Amino acid sequence: MKKIDLIKNTIDNGDIDKLIDWLKTYPRLTKGPLTKEFESKWSSWLGCKYSVFVNSGSSANLLMLYVLQLSNKLKNKKICVPGLCWATDLSPVIQLNMEPILVDCNLTNLSVDLDHLEKIFINESPSVLLLVSVLGLSPDMKKINQLCNKYNVILLEDNCESQGTTYDDVKLGNFGLMSSFSTYFGHTMSTIEGGIISTNDEEIYHKLLQLRSHGWDRDLPIDKQTELRDEWGVSEFSSLYTFYEPGFNLRSTDLQAFIGINQLLKVDSMIEARRKNFEYFQSRLADKIWFPKILDNTSTSSFAIPVILKDTITRDKLITELNDNNITSRPLIAGSMGHQPFYVKSYGSKTLKNCHIIDHTGMYVPNHDKLSINDIDRICDILIKY
Repeated sequence: MKKIDLIKNTIDNGDIDKLIDWLKTYPRLTKGPLTKEFESKWSSWLGCKYSVFVNSGSSANLLMLYVLQLSNKLKNKKICVPGLCWATDLSPVIQLNMEPILVDCNLTNLSVDLDHLEKIFINESPSVLLLVSVLGLSPDMKKINQLCNKYNVILLEDNCESQGTTYDDVKLGNFGLMSSFSTYFGHTMSTIEGGIISTNDEEIYHKLLQLRSHGWDRDLPIDKQTELRDEWGVSEFSSLYTFYEPGFNLRSTDLQAFIGINQLLKVDSMIEARRKNFEYFQSRLADKIWFPKILDNTSTSSFAIPVILKDTITRDKLITELNDNNITSRPLIAGSMGHQPFYVKSYGSKTLKNCHIIDHTGMYVPNHDKLSINDIDRICDILIKY
């Protein structure tokens, strides 16, 4: 029986052949001109002004929060993070000595529960909402932006699972001050490992370029380099080894950028395949089992198909049957962050009603551009039993 994998590599033989031919030219493999070219082409594809290519989506999340901290843009240390998210949405908040506030999800499209979010905004007055678009499902960006504007909260977007999803015909990643994306293996497009931060704010963009690479000025425009060197009295001899910010080394490579440039040539077709697959899943499942409800003004670049069962026992039975039929599945992201050991060790256990349900009854099954209709039918024929 054919195995149905949870994820598939988007780098194909054609990409490998192009990479081999490029490697034979003995190019610079570390960060260089292709990184800048990829960043420019990514920005054009997304519809933003600036992008910074880093070594992972997790690093992108870290840098988004760090640049706000160093730029004195935070009114306090309180950062709202969805209880249903990935570990490295939450861990940078802890690493940077900020105060995480977990927000419950809704059971409609798995985004943040807007009533709970507003209560937190009123009672806690946080600085930032790091919004996660779960499995490619768009949040209600209009309402979330209204809340953030009303309560003076900076919106950051984690779109690592939602590259290509749109809201009112605008790609996610264009609604917050900054947005993060992942180009890890098995995501919408792959650079093997990689992440991207996008923004329309030039000041933040320049700071991100510095923080990505040690805190030096080498990636800045010439006029900005001159400005910094004049301010600090730095000679030309010393300029390459002067560090203006306490930065990291979170650089990607030109090898990954080369792959990324070629992935962008076909990413729209891969997104369309995921969208069509999602619609077929919807036609098979929506009136039979729990299925996420999609906002009318959105288009879904589906990362995977979420499933919520009536109880843990039922979920265990479903997992067993899927395994018996050579179909892979996994927990719904990582369950509830409020129950993860690294959070509990610092803050104690935090139970959020809907995240708790997902923790005990949620999971997801495959959706990627390599799935066939027969594959989807095999999955659906099992799911509708539960």
